[in-house]
Amino acid sequence: MTVAIGLGLMEFPFAGAADYWRWVDLCEHGGVDSIWQTDRLISRQPILECMATMGALAGRTRRLRFGMNVVSLALRDPVLLAKQCATIDVLSGGRLLPAFGIGSPLGPEWQALNIDTHTRGKRTDEALEIIARLWREDSVDFAGTHYRLTGASISPRPVQPDLPMWIGGSSDAAIRRTARYGTGWQGGGETPTDAARVVAAIKMATAEAGRSIDKDHYGASFPFHFGAASDGVVTAAMAAYAKRTGREAQRYFAIGDETAILDRVVEYVSGGIEKFILRPVGANGDEIIAQTRRLIDKVLPLAAARWPKTKAAA
Repeated sequence: MTVAIGLGLMEFPFAGAADYWRWVDLCEHGGVDSIWQTDRLISRQPILECMATMGALAGRTRRLRFGMNVVSLALRDPVLLAKQCATIDVLSGGRLLPAFGIGSPLGPEWQALNIDTHTRGKRTDEALEIIARLWREDSVDFAGTHYRLTGASISPRPVQPDLPMWIGGSSDAAIRRTARYGTGWQGGGETPTDAARVVAAIKMATAEAGRSIDKDHYGASFPFHFGAASDGVVTAAMAAYAKRTGREAQRYFAIGDETAILDRVVEYVSGGIEKFILRPVGANGDEIIAQTRRLIDKVLPLAAARWPKTKAAA
């Protein structure tokens, strides 16, 4: 197996850019597999714009891979997004991990930007086809319900000859979308049981479509905290998560010591997950850095011992 553990952020908990880069540098030198930034355009909380963040990470890091978890395609122009991804992949030497989805219907963007949520799926499907073709074809003509292109092309193309296209979502439509367009699946708020069901459904759907997805291209994410479930920062984070998603938080968050966090990873692995985005829970930037350091010192060595990487995988 090629179990890999990355870290993700949604909000920007740091006092400023210097503290953020201190966190990034810790991940870069600490053996973290990848960094992921949530896509959110409208918010009262400080949240970095994900594509600009990808470009900044390309310049700051040399080893880390990085991705957006996940870009809401219905909110963005697919040609611009294809160009942004290609540019960042070129400038990073092929370290971008693009991930796409339709976005949560509970997100504030739809009402604020006056976009009909019922068009999300169709817009996303059309955008995925456009992006995939722009990355590979010299000239793209496209006539859809929401987008029309004539002789469109981008250059330079991505450095990665088959730039990954990770797809998010667990609905039946998301499963079909992953089977048709995806090279991987990246979970969001799915519990281990939910994730195992989705993985099995995607494998069945890709087989029916005459395609396949590498077994190590199934991912999950969950928040973690070294501490107690009664800690104020944890209860606040769980309440915010439940309000934002409508989902129950206790089964999703991993709280405790390194054994508790690794055990949650093991639960997902048993359902076919090999890639992880863990989100540190903390009240401020210093706590996020401290939580990250403990993950690096305590959890990553346990994961490396349990799932040693082969030379080729490394």
